[in-house]
Amino acid sequence: MARGKSDQNAAILEYALRHLERERDEIQAKIDHVRRQLGSKVASSPASTATGVSSEPGKRVLSEAARKRIAAAQKRRWAEHRRAKAKAA
Repeated sequence: MARGKSDQNAAILEYALRHLERERDEIQAKIDHVRRQLGSKVASSPASTATGVSSEPGKRVLSEAARKRIAAAQKRRWAEHRRAKAKAA
């Protein structure tokens, strides 16, 4: 009896998975459509790069101050790493 129930659960889960994947594909198509619409507006706007907004999706733009903070933090981490390595040797 448990075997039949397991097969039924698997069938239900497979159906749910197909349905969710179809919904995901529809939502992704809508997202792509909106991004294409925004992309044409962003690309035509020269002020977008001056404000730090990148026209390339997924690319992040950091301010000079942020880059300096990150560099200083990384230098501190490397200095600590070298000190720990020197103590161990």
